[in-house]
Parts: sequence; C-alpha cells; structure tokens
Amino acid sequence: MEKTYALISLGCAKNLVNSEQMLYLMSEAGYTLVSDPDGADLVIVNTCGFIDAAKSEAIDNILEMAELKKAGRLGGLIVTGCLPERYKETILAELPEIDAVLGISNFKDIVAAADAVMEGRTLSLFSDQSAPVDELPRVVTTGPGWAWLRIAEGCDNFCAFCAIPYIRGRYRSRSMENILEEARDLANHGAKELIVIAQDITRYGTDLYGKRMLAELCRRLSEIEGVKWLRLHYLYPDQFDDELIDEIASNPKIVKYLDIPIQHINNRILESMNRRGTGDEIRALFKTLRERVPGLVLRTSLIAGLPGEGEAEFEELCAFLREAKIERVGVFPFSPEEGTPAAKMEHVDFEEAQRRADLIMELQAPIMDEFCASFIGKTLDVLCEGYDEESGQWYGRSYADSPEIDGQVFFEGEGREGELVPVLIDSAEDGLLYGRTKEGEA
Repeated sequence: MEKTYALISLGCAKNLVNSEQMLYLMSEAGYTLVSDPDGADLVIVNTCGFIDAAKSEAIDNILEMAELKKAGRLGGLIVTGCLPERYKETILAELPEIDAVLGISNFKDIVAAADAVMEGRTLSLFSDQSAPVDELPRVVTTGPGWAWLRIAEGCDNFCAFCAIPYIRGRYRSRSMENILEEARDLANHGAKELIVIAQDITRYGTDLYGKRMLAELCRRLSEIEGVKWLRLHYLYPDQFDDELIDEIASNPKIVKYLDIPIQHINNRILESMNRRGTGDEIRALFKTLRERVPGLVLRTSLIAGLPGEGEAEFEELCAFLREAKIERVGVFPFSPEEGTPAAKMEHVDFEEAQRRADLIMELQAPIMDEFCASFIGKTLDVLCEGYDEESGQWYGRSYADSPEIDGQVFFEGEGREGELVPVLIDSAEDGLLYGRTKEGEA
C-alpha cells in the first residue's frame, strides 16, 4: 500500500538542506512525496524558530495542517527543525495536534518518526544539539544549475541578539573530504554554482583542524570539474585574513560577491551586541576588499532599532551606508528574542524599528539603481534558471545576484536552462536587468 507524505520547508538555506536530506531518507524507505498535504498520510513541517516572524509562520503552518487533520483530510503531523528544538519542553503540550517532533540533530530519524505516526504512536526525539554533523545524502530541490553546499553547523559567536547558538548548538565543521565528495556529486548532477553556506563560513576548520581552512577549501572546490561558480555565504568581518582575501581575489571561480553581515557600524552598539571588531575595522575591511577584489559586490545584513540605537547612532549607520555604497543590503527591525541578552536591554518599540528599517531601504534604493545601471552596455554571464511564459523571456542570475534575495536578469534570445549564457545588458529597472543573448554565443 502506498504511503504518501508532503513536506513544508520553512526558513533558511541550511534548513532546506535538512529538508532535502529527509526527502532522500523518506524516498529510500518507500514513502511517496506528494505536492499537496490535503489527502496525504503524513505531512512534515520543517520549521524555523529564529525570530518572531519565523515562529509565527511556523505555528501558522502547523495549525493549518492541524485543521486538515481534524477534518480527516490528513493522516499525521510531524514537526522538525528549530521551533521544536527551541521549545522542546513545551511544544507537544502547547500544540497537541502534533504527532511527532524531532530536534535539529534528529533529521536522520525522520523515517522512524513517520513509521511511528503511521502506526498511531507519538514520538519525541532530541539528541545533543552540538553533536557532529550527520553525513546524509540529499534530494536537491534547487536549481537548475545550482545547489547549496553546507560546510558547518551551529555557531560560537553568541551575538547578544541571536538565538541560533542556543538552537543549533556549537560550531561544528564538516570534514573537508566529506564536503568535497558531496560537491563532486552535485557537479556530476549538473550544478554549475555551489553556494557555500554555514552560520559563519569564515571559521570553517577552526574546531576540526585548529585553524581557518576556508581558503584551502575554496581551492579544492575550484578544482572540481563542472563547477563554474563558488559563492560565499556568510563571512564574518572579524575573521578575514590575507590568505582568504588573496584566494577570493585570485580564484576565478569564486564569484566576486561576498555576503558579510555587519548588523551595525556604531562601536558602542557592536560591543554591547558582542560583535567582535569595531566600526572602523569594518570600514577598513570593506576598503581593503574593494581595493584587492576588482568588481566586488558586497552584501550585508543590518538590524534597525538595536538596544542602544538612538537618533545619533542611527544617523551614523545611515551616513556609513551613503559613504560605503554597499550594493546589496538586507535590513530587519530588531526582534527581542527570549533567552538572549539583548531581549533584556532597553530598545525602541517595533514600530520605530520598522520605521528606521524602511528609511534604510529608501536610502539604499538609489544606490542599488546606480549599481544596476552600471551594467548597461556590458556582457554578463547569466546562470539560466528558466523561461518566463508571461514575458516571453528567459531569466537567470548574474554573479551579482544570490538566489531568492537579489535581482534577476531577463533576456531575449536562446537560453539553456542550468547553463551559463552570455547576455548583453540593455536596461535596468527596479533591481532587475534586461538584455539579450549575444549573437552566435548563446
């Protein structure tokens, strides 16, 4: 008898990797994936629990699935990921509609959970959240032409505003050989771009090898046949060294796009938030990177309304952005997360934090427009992701665009899904680029 299940994956790319691992394990166990939980034997909700908005989204999805179950249109409900890990003591009591919960170190137990629910049993499994990273195969759901490559799990930074170390555990690097083996497999299955991810990739190897090994890992990854682009997410500003900067500058496969979350620029706020380094050191790093990496695109994330941010501190942040002209900026209003030191500190209310976040995005709009306009008349390699029937154009991403957070390139002519295509840029509008394939090169 066929056993069907649906999977809802919420949150970040690292969570999606865990979802892809569960897809593989469920398939191997004989379960059939369906796109709609309505009518399925099971649904798995892989949750994020990082900030209030993510928790609300997770709970809304769980309650929606609970309604389907109550109506007799869904068999069982399994919840995995950050939300149950964060609330392991109370989640089953507060959400009794759930049949099984798995913590962040228990994705490997998804089949046991599914079997238990199919048999009418409940299950709750939580292992050491700082245990070594499980090496599990995946069913890649991204692309075409790209995939996430997770190199570590957990975080040791303990920023005052962040709950990730309490949810995901201490920093644990995967072995280089395991990463390279997975990267070769991804390349063999058509991945031209590998996006290297972890909560903090700059610390890669410090726990396993006693020193920073990201530069060496990038060298080894770039030797893999079929890999054209390596994209680095997320690099912490205090962990850069000359070896890494030289590797980024000299390795043609590392796209000149660096995601470096700084959160703020004011010294006092950085110190109170347990961020390592000063505003002047961030300014100096960005200046050095600009000088040594021609064509560099910087991306950062900021938090508006952090504890200690008054009008003067906020204006310092805005002045920095006007001066630095960072090409890609994401900004979030401060969310006081229970259990973190920052939650106990005095801060502006959410509405004011949101107002400041909106002002930053208004400030950034002309910077982004100017940056996009700089590509007009130039030819960019574009990783072709598909064809848009409505516009009658192909679309994809350039080196300056990370999936799901940045812009896209729409182009006329011949496209090849999952391949790099040279596109001559004709125009730019609202963060999107428009062009055409160069004749004879598509």
